[in-house]
This record gives sequence, structure tokens and C-alpha cells, in this order.
Amino acid sequence: MKLAPCLLAAALLAQPAFAASLVPPAGYYAAVPVTGKPAQTCKTPPHPYTAKLEFRSKYEGSGKARATLNRESERAFREKTAAITEMEREINQQVMHYMRDGQREQLECTLQWLGNWAQANALLSSEYNHTGKSVRKWALGSLSSAYLRLKFSASQPLAPYRQQSQLIESWFVKLAEQTVHDWSDLPLKKINNHSYWAAWSVMASAIASDRRDLFDWAVAQFRVAANQVDDDGYLPNELKRSQRALAYHNYALPPLAMVAAFAQANGVDLREENHGALQRLAERVLDGVDDQQAFTRKTGEKQDMEDLKKRAKFAWLAPYCTLYSCSTDTEQFKQQMAPFKTFRLGGDVSQVFDPQKPSDG
Repeated sequence: MKLAPCLLAAALLAQPAFAASLVPPAGYYAAVPVTGKPAQTCKTPPHPYTAKLEFRSKYEGSGKARATLNRESERAFREKTAAITEMEREINQQVMHYMRDGQREQLECTLQWLGNWAQANALLSSEYNHTGKSVRKWALGSLSSAYLRLKFSASQPLAPYRQQSQLIESWFVKLAEQTVHDWSDLPLKKINNHSYWAAWSVMASAIASDRRDLFDWAVAQFRVAANQVDDDGYLPNELKRSQRALAYHNYALPPLAMVAAFAQANGVDLREENHGALQRLAERVLDGVDDQQAFTRKTGEKQDMEDLKKRAKFAWLAPYCTLYSCSTDTEQFKQQMAPFKTFRLGGDVSQVFDPQKPSDG
């Protein structure tokens, strides 16, 4: 199965002139508080990454399952992508601190960092391998989704910074268009969690830039993903991950839940796609967390649960439980694992989707 090669252009031409502006879920409108806390020092941003996006995979040499960690290649990957990771983590921290404490200096620091990379056209190299294009879409999702909290806050903090905002949003669009290019027209056997994370990064960028064509592309990727979920809630391409199959089923959920929540905010209801595929997948994962035997039988391998000990890995529950009525057990598990903070989804996810509950800074 391949996606239509002219999807972007067709979607753009199909949009009516009166289409409403794209918006995020309601939590992104939170006002910025006014506090007397002193501003944090603005560190020097990492040098913009403009080199080739060619990195070693942490699963290098592990065979088709891509499930055995290669520690040497992981170290090489971490070293080469250090500036990108620093950029993602720091921007998220800066936005969270600003939304908590309201110092103008913190906002200006964030805009300086993002503007610095935007001015350099960072991460836009046309020379890349699979890991490189994966890093590009992860970074785009991290940065653009954090930016949304500034863009849509009821306090309108970006109003005095229109020129900087336009520069940053234009860079996001370039990255999103490249991400569409990177992850379009794949055969179904190659569409897995990477495509879902690409959809999330493009969705966040679409909302930031009010680009309906990008929004439509992200929704189309969700629908492909939903139709990959079988009747029992499994993703065939994630089952291939052997001992990491359960972990990768769980890893597929954050971008899918976020895309569905953002689509819902714009009048597109994806909850019942393929007979409630997202809910079926979520329930399969939660059952698997309690008892891994079903995944063990499916893969023939005992499941590696190390990743699933990390609270942030379940950040998808925050948007998911706004889409569906979560059971008492699921709500209890969510509260046990919260607050959810992950730079892959723009920072404090609990604060956005469950704002009435205080989230530690």
C-alpha cells in the first residue's frame, strides 16, 4: 500500500477559502502567570546543526527485529546528536519555566534559541539516512509542540515578537514539508511508529503555522496507522520487534493519541477509525503491562520491560483519557504514573490535558 504522491498539493487545493483557522486542544490556551520570581540565566544555545543527518542506529547489527541494543553505536549516536538533544530538552524546559513563572527574559531566551536555529536553517540537510530523517521529525515535534503553548496562550506572549515568531514558524514549515517528503509513499510493511511520530511532528507544525495541507497529511497518516491495528489490538509491524514488541506498541501510542486529540480540536473525530482502533491498541498495551504473556506468545520472546518502568512512556494517557472514557483502573494507573513530562510531546503534557491538577515544576 502506498500513499498518494500528490496528497499535499491535492489537500491544499481542496481546502475551501473559508476554512477555520487550526487550533490546539483547550489546554494550550493557558494564561501565563505573573510572579516575582527572578529570571533564570539564558545559556548560550547549542550551535545550529546544519551538517548531514547521517547517524548510526542504536540497533546497528541487530538483524531484522531491530531489538538488540548496540552500545557502541548508541554512544556514537548520542555524541553526534548531542546539540540536537540539548536543543529539544532545553526549549521544553524553558517553555515550562516560562508558563510557570512568567519571566519575560525566559520567553526571550526561548525565542533567541529557536531564532538562532531557524536563521541557520538547521536540520534541513538533504543528505540523510533513516536515522537522520528520524531525528529530524523527532526534533520538529519536540520544538513545535513546545512552541504551541506560547503561540496560543491567552496572554498572547508572542505579540511583541512578530518578526521572530514568523522566522521560527517559517522554519517549522520547512521542516514539516521535508518531513512529509521523508515519510510519504512508504509501502505498508515499512509504516510503523516512525511514521506515527512524523505525523505528530507535522500536526504540531500545522497548528503552529495554520497549514491545513499539513494537518490533512497528519490525519491521513493516523488513518493508515489505525487501519494497521488488527482485531486484537496488535500492530503487525511492531510485533516484529521481538522482545521489544510491547514497548514499541506503547511507543506508538503517544503520537497517535496526540494527533487524534488535535484532530478532535479541529472537528475531525478519529476515535472510531477502524472500529475504535486507537482504543483497541491502548487496551492491548495496558493489558500487556499487567501481563506480558500474550505478547510473549505472539513473538516467541519474553518481553523487555525496562522502558515501561519510565513514567514518561505513558504520557499518551493524558490526551487519550480526554478522547475516551477511561476505566477506573486506567484512571488510577494514569494518576500513579503522572505528572507526564516529555520533550517529545512538548513538555508538561499533564498541565495541558489535565490543568486542574497541579503539576510540580
